[in-house]
Amino acid sequence: MDHATVHRILVTGSADGLGRLAADTLLGDGYDVVVHARNTDRASALDPLVERGAQLVVADLADRAAVRDLATRLADDAPLDAVIHNAGVWSGRAVLPVNIVAPYLLTALLPAPRRLVYLSSGSHYSGRPVLDGVDWQGRTPGSYGDSKLYVTALAAAVARLRPGVLSNAVDPGWVPTRMGGAGAPDDLDLGHVTQEWLATSDDPGALTSGGYWYHQERQEPHPSAGDVAFQDRLLQALERETGVALARG
Repeated sequence: MDHATVHRILVTGSADGLGRLAADTLLGDGYDVVVHARNTDRASALDPLVERGAQLVVADLADRAAVRDLATRLADDAPLDAVIHNAGVWSGRAVLPVNIVAPYLLTALLPAPRRLVYLSSGSHYSGRPVLDGVDWQGRTPGSYGDSKLYVTALAAAVARLRPGVLSNAVDPGWVPTRMGGAGAPDDLDLGHVTQEWLATSDDPGALTSGGYWYHQERQEPHPSAGDVAFQDRLLQALERETGVALARG
């Protein structure tokens, strides 16, 4: 890993699971890591990483005002070289606010890091490329598959609209985390390696953009994720919903 090109990395949702493992590994590798928790109770789990030098930010990503405030705080601090959009919700009313609205807002509001990694899922293949009637506010439970299709399309759209940024989506596998459950069959150790690699490595594969990755192997995502017309409709819907446009560049 080349520390000359990547220094400071934000990992959202890093209080446990894959986010915690990625943050711990990156910190051990000598990177300047910003860890994130939803609230102060969750933040206490990050004390060991903070004691090792990680910076802690606290924000409820289901709350748009909190996301905007987080973006302001991060923008006023040292520049971020990479963001791993790891935070995710499996079910309930926070699914769309956390899984797609928050990553969209952070992408639109933060001064552009050079590398963006968005956590997708194999469940995105069951997502529907339908935007009419979507409850972005989370008043009703959202579809996890839909949210992961949207965020996969967002990663591809950012790669297209910001050619100077390396933007990729990752399927970490169905791994035994709090979200995945103890019986999940995939490899927990491999579940966080690809995110770290895409965020830091100067390997030729990690220097590509617009990919959908599983265990450092590029895969074919849902066809709608790469559909420019769908990407544009998604961005327009999110801009209308949030009042924030995703700048090109």
